[in-house]
Amino acid sequence: MVPLSVLDLVPVGSGASATDALAASTALARRVDELGYQRYWLAEHHGMPGIASSAPAVIIAHIAAATTRIRVGSGGVMLPNHQPLVVAEQFGILDALHPGRIDLGIGRAPGTDQRTARALRRGTSPLGADDFPDQLVELVSYFRGDGPVLAVPATGAQPAIWLLGSSDYSAQVAGMLGLPFAFAHHFAAENTIPALTLYRERFQPSAVLQQPYAMIAAAVFAAETDEEARRLALPSAIQFLQLRKGNPGLLPSPEEAAAHELSDFERAFVEDRMSQQIIGSPDTVREGVTELLERTEADELMIVTAMHGAADRIRSYEIVHEALVGAPV
Repeated sequence: MVPLSVLDLVPVGSGASATDALAASTALARRVDELGYQRYWLAEHHGMPGIASSAPAVIIAHIAAATTRIRVGSGGVMLPNHQPLVVAEQFGILDALHPGRIDLGIGRAPGTDQRTARALRRGTSPLGADDFPDQLVELVSYFRGDGPVLAVPATGAQPAIWLLGSSDYSAQVAGMLGLPFAFAHHFAAENTIPALTLYRERFQPSAVLQQPYAMIAAAVFAAETDEEARRLALPSAIQFLQLRKGNPGLLPSPEEAAAHELSDFERAFVEDRMSQQIIGSPDTVREGVTELLERTEADELMIVTAMHGAADRIRSYEIVHEALVGAPV
């Protein structure tokens, strides 16, 4: 079995606050640290009431301090939203606080609407894809100590740099630079195989990697039975539907999701969304993950599980670990 990791969007459920969501994420991080998960990444999203991970560097500092072994990082920092110098300084501090445990996952999309992207950068428009390579080169130069200015304490820091993607663009860049690549299978499943193939074809050995290393992020919802897993997974699909309709909101409870009235089109959307996820009992999860890893030949699996109940979410990660690795000693 490949290493297992966690991608956390810090979901905010109905009836809960950001304080509750962050406390639940801290509890989850501690538990998966005990279980032996490889890394714990925080996403960057803005303007979404149901997601409290708008400042990954801040949460990374908290999660890393609350755990002892697990690597903690960004999944990812959306580089067009930030000046490379600021990112270098933030992750230089994180690396100084937690040496050898910090990952810097970088994405090229703003990950938000154009108005919010402009507010983040305080410019007339967000940088486009053509600017991303220059931004990335500048960011890396600060860690080497040969950037445009001195970045303190980034110089000499060694956070593990990953490129994130949901299409073939970052796959090509990651391959040409010889960096590890993380693909967002959880919302771009149709692009997974083409992107991973392109990454491996374009890979060039570097000081970081001699061979390609690909991780995929997949949505997995585990419970004691298939029926219970589907009940717990439905709220996330409903929330995603509302996002696609331009009405982002809190993560509904299973009861609220079950009572949600859906048109035929919406019901088909939800079913299609859930069909791309791994949802079920331990046996179902084992079969689904095994098939996914065989098909993608991924080197690592990062699991994203947005559940309304904190205890249910922790239990889902426990079941996944028990199904794939075995019960903890």
